[in-house]
Amino acid sequence: MRRLQVIGFLSAMMVSTSVAFADPPTIESVEIRGGEQSAEIAIRGEFAVPVYAIRARDNGQTVIIDVADAALEDGGVEAIGESPLIRSSVTTTTARGARIQLSLAEAARFRARSGSGRIFVRLDAGEAAQAAEEEPATDGARIEDVVLERRDGRERVVIELDGPARFRVDREESGPARLRVMGTRLSPDLRRNYPGLPEGLVRRVRVRYADGGSTIEVEREDGAIGTAIRAGSRIVWMFEAGDGPRRPRTRTIAREEDLRDEFEIEEGESTEVAAFLSDAPMQVRRSRGSRRYSGRRIDLDFKDADIHNILRLIAEVGRVNVVTADDVSGTVTIRMRNVPWDQALDVILQAKGLGMVRRGNLIRVAPLETLEKEREAAIARRKQRVQLEPLETRIVPVSYATATDLSARVAELLTERGSVSVDERTNLLIVRDINENLDDVEELVRTLDTQTPQVLIEARIVEATSQYSRDVGIQWGGNVAMNSASGNPTGLVFPNSIGIGGDNPRGNADNFLVNLPAITGAGQGGALGLTLGSVGGNVNLSVRLSAAEANGVVRIISSPRILTLDNHEAHIAQGTLIPFSQVSAQGVNTAFQEAKLELRVRPHVTSDGSVSMHVQITRDEPDFTRTSTRGDPTILKREAETDLLIPDGNTAVIGGIYTRNTGRNVDQIPFFGDIPVLGVLFQRRRVRDERNELLIFLTPRIVNRAEALPE
Repeated sequence: MRRLQVIGFLSAMMVSTSVAFADPPTIESVEIRGGEQSAEIAIRGEFAVPVYAIRARDNGQTVIIDVADAALEDGGVEAIGESPLIRSSVTTTTARGARIQLSLAEAARFRARSGSGRIFVRLDAGEAAQAAEEEPATDGARIEDVVLERRDGRERVVIELDGPARFRVDREESGPARLRVMGTRLSPDLRRNYPGLPEGLVRRVRVRYADGGSTIEVEREDGAIGTAIRAGSRIVWMFEAGDGPRRPRTRTIAREEDLRDEFEIEEGESTEVAAFLSDAPMQVRRSRGSRRYSGRRIDLDFKDADIHNILRLIAEVGRVNVVTADDVSGTVTIRMRNVPWDQALDVILQAKGLGMVRRGNLIRVAPLETLEKEREAAIARRKQRVQLEPLETRIVPVSYATATDLSARVAELLTERGSVSVDERTNLLIVRDINENLDDVEELVRTLDTQTPQVLIEARIVEATSQYSRDVGIQWGGNVAMNSASGNPTGLVFPNSIGIGGDNPRGNADNFLVNLPAITGAGQGGALGLTLGSVGGNVNLSVRLSAAEANGVVRIISSPRILTLDNHEAHIAQGTLIPFSQVSAQGVNTAFQEAKLELRVRPHVTSDGSVSMHVQITRDEPDFTRTSTRGDPTILKREAETDLLIPDGNTAVIGGIYTRNTGRNVDQIPFFGDIPVLGVLFQRRRVRDERNELLIFLTPRIVNRAEALPE
């Protein structure tokens, strides 16, 4: 930043001031030429590469050219030449530079090019000003780097080039924004993708080469507006929030007239001004210690200098107009180095007990006592005007809200003479006050009197159960008889007869040596039996193989749903009452236990259309496979309770439970069951696998979103 060095030494009778600073860019001439359909404006001056911005207003019929940090020659600059397309031109100096404003006969598209000491703007009629095209003197530049930064409340994409180049911004209301830099190439070391800044408007920046030029593509938030300017060999592309906010914004429906003139600064610039024009603070408060100063830095060294000369010098440096009251007097001794001129002015005024009123580039300086008296007088005039203004009575209908509830909010906007009453039968507000306040009351009621959002909450409880079991068993045995009855005695005195068999050696039934059967029966498993015996029945062998296997899948879906108002709790339930006996001193009593499916929820609709809710879901059912000694069933409980935020119409899985039970049992004859291979003849094998999965889904829907949440 340029620095202004001022060293002044003043005596009581003579003022001697030495000022040394770099001359700012100066606009020397503005030339206009052209016909009815096109015109060209040539701006010439003493500057190297100008920093400027061009924008259109009034649907392209007004074109404004701002040249940063530039001044006009003494006496001003008048436009030379004329064109039927340009009705009038005005050249002025602002606190941020020079401005040329052109009023056109019809809408036109503009394009500009710049060079050393000149800016050329061409206007073509028949098209609204949709884009600005920069045309440098030479082509073939190379993009060296792309930088993302945040400055002055805007996000900036800075494209560094090694020379000037033509560029154009493709205006698109939605989707990625594209800036095309014609006739350029990309540096080999240049990255192609850049992530956006945290919580910023710019999400991502992509750089690519195509069609003989480079394209910078920016993914942005909805409604973000970009403005591109040239700053030397750089292209600065600035983004700020537009008409489409990312979240609902607050609205001002009533504002008291601000009478604190000494604290105000009125700025006439619009939000379309390019970012190099730094924003001045909107208010100046004496009690505000954190004020930011953005003026040029200066050095001041004065002794016993007259306050009027100091103010004139600061007005010259800051390019502002200063008007001093008659009762401002005194001398100042000050020594400052590298201080912004507006901060120096603030300090000098505080030291002398002075205040200022600033409107645009006009500053009025007066003693603080004078400004305070003016403020008190203005307050008195306002109070007197309110007391003398006639009262009106207005009936304000209320449709969705309760008039009694709104009356307290309305009373806060009324003056001391105002009053509000409620007609409960017709739900009307009867308001009496001055006309200005009645308009504010109507706007407040229209804002608050909206439909209460209704939310339909749908829950889905999905339970899937998978069961698998297998049981394989074996039974085998037999008998051998050696006695006289069977004709094959042993021939010995002892033992004369021998009988060998299973657990029932005297009979032929169930005489199994190995008795490990699987559980089979009607509709369950199967068995295969084999019997071998001799002709005389002396030797018999019986074998029985039994096996059972079961595999099943069960899926249960429960879908409770309920409709309720915003911030109102609702619940819906379905189930059974299971009786069970209770034994006490009074005898046996019968009580009931609930087993039900229940949804309990309290939703809250946010300003951006999402639904925040506290939800409790319960699903209980009786299990008659597991009973008590008296035959009462057990209750299987499944419950989820949580707080969550879900966008309107979206589905979220709020919880889930997955369980798996597996088992493997082997029954065998000791020792024999451990024999390899042959051990299976002495074993019974059982396998069981049970899986259970529970998922809970929740979907909220705002059924009257268009009426309850207007854009």
